[in-house]
Amino acid sequence: MGFWEVLKNLPKILNNIAFCKKDIMAFQPEVIIYVDYPGFNLRIAQWAKSKGFKNHYYISPQIWAWKENRIKKMKKCIDELYVILPFEKPFFEEKHQFKVHFVGHPLMDYLLNFPQKKSFLKENDLSTTTQPIVALLPGSRMQEIQKMLPLFKKVADLFPMYQFVIGAAPSIAEEHYLKYTLNNTLKVVYNHTYDLLQHSSAALVTSGTATLETALFKVPQIVCYRTNPINFWIAKKILNLKYISLVNLILDRPAVLELIQEDCSPNRLATELKNLMESKDKNQSLQKAYSLLNSLLGKGGASAKTASIIYNQIQK
Repeated sequence: MGFWEVLKNLPKILNNIAFCKKDIMAFQPEVIIYVDYPGFNLRIAQWAKSKGFKNHYYISPQIWAWKENRIKKMKKCIDELYVILPFEKPFFEEKHQFKVHFVGHPLMDYLLNFPQKKSFLKENDLSTTTQPIVALLPGSRMQEIQKMLPLFKKVADLFPMYQFVIGAAPSIAEEHYLKYTLNNTLKVVYNHTYDLLQHSSAALVTSGTATLETALFKVPQIVCYRTNPINFWIAKKILNLKYISLVNLILDRPAVLELIQEDCSPNRLATELKNLMESKDKNQSLQKAYSLLNSLLGKGGASAKTASIIYNQIQK
């Protein structure tokens, strides 16, 4: 999410590491389960291994994207690794000779049987019969929202025939969204992003997990991303990725359009959104890609599978 953002919070991070180590020593767990967040967790795991603790890591560090040399540390200090993306298993096992468990994606537990809230449209003064709804998902972090929402608003101003609705992140205060809804160009819904996607004809999505959520709801999307030039320059130097969206990374092809930095302009977005809304061929192609994506992510129960393996390991 940015490199300066990490540096300025370094004292807080170091204090949290010290607190975590102290807490582990006081609790003396039979096993430690790490979830994502490698910058913090791998430091703790390395220390914990030296103290004789068992380390299980759920939702692997994305070393296939950057810092692939972390695999050396992982092989030394992680006892069991649980991966949630299908390409991660061959990456670890074939490329790095590190046996892992593919448990499927935890999102499937939420999305496979997500109930449709019939009152959603009425409660939010929306109607799919008068105007198609375009979901705007500007991200869940303040720096993303500050970059993407002004851009989305410019696009929305060009399409009075559509309803543009922001799916607000629960961690962001309402006032950061309300200034974009003053002239009724945009609407905003809180804590109902999945309900919004169920009723949307298209979506503009800031890169992240939201791209996968949008795909699993079978909503045609354009993936968008802008950041400050310094962050972008650094990212280009260190990232080892062909794509920025999880949809394209999993399918290993450009199934959804990605617009990054200068390409992510109001005019380009407007052109591509118009194509997305009007092209039946494009939508049919997307739906085939989404169906394949769904089949690759497992049938749910990722966390339950992980818990079962960990429990069985403890019993040995």
